[in-house]
Amino acid sequence: MFGWIRSAMTQYVYSTGRGGSTYKKFCNPDAGEWGKYLSRWGNFHSVGVNVFINPGCNITDPKMVRLGNQVGLSDCTLIGHDAVVLLLGFLYDKHLDSVGYIDVRDNCYIGHGAIVMPRVTIGPNSIVAAGAIVTKDVPPGTVVAGNPAKVICSTDDLLKRVEERCEAYPWKDLLKERKGIFDPELEPKLEAYRRQYFFGE
Repeated sequence: MFGWIRSAMTQYVYSTGRGGSTYKKFCNPDAGEWGKYLSRWGNFHSVGVNVFINPGCNITDPKMVRLGNQVGLSDCTLIGHDAVVLLLGFLYDKHLDSVGYIDVRDNCYIGHGAIVMPRVTIGPNSIVAAGAIVTKDVPPGTVVAGNPAKVICSTDDLLKRVEERCEAYPWKDLLKERKGIFDPELEPKLEAYRRQYFFGE
C-alpha cells in the first residue's frame, strides 16, 4: 500500500513541483531522487545531469548556485549571502548588499557538514571534505579540508589511497561484481563482510 502512495506522491511532486517538503518528510527520498526533484524545481541558476543532493543539504540562495554534471552534495550548506548587512544597515544607516555565486563544476563532491561561502568556484573533479569551510576557490582536481579549507592532496592521489585500502579488504573481489556504485543484491553480503572484518561479528 505504502509503495503505491510513495509512487503517486513522487510522480506528483516531480511533475508539479508542489509538496516537496511533504515528499521529503514521508517518502524519505535518497540523494538521487531528491537531486532529481531539486534539479527541476529547486530554482538553481542551472543544473547539469546526474546530480545527487542529500535531503539534509541546505542551499540558502539556489538562484545564485550553478551545479555541473555528476555533482554530489551531502548534508552540506551552500551560503549565497551574508546577512551581516542587516546589522550594518541598522548600525550605520547604510543600504548594503552582500551576495555571491557558488559555482560547482563537473564531477565534484561536497562532504557532510561542509560549508561553502559566497563567491566560490569548486573546480572540476574536486572534493570538499566533511566539515570543511570553503572561503576561496577550489582548484581543479584537488581535495580540500579544514577551516578554512586548504588543499590536502590531488583527487588522483586520493584515488590511489582508496585503491590501496580496498586491496586489503577480503571482499575486494565482490566489489568487482557490483553493478554500479550501489548494488542492492550484493549489499547484504558486503555488510556482513564489513561487520566481520571490523568488529569480528
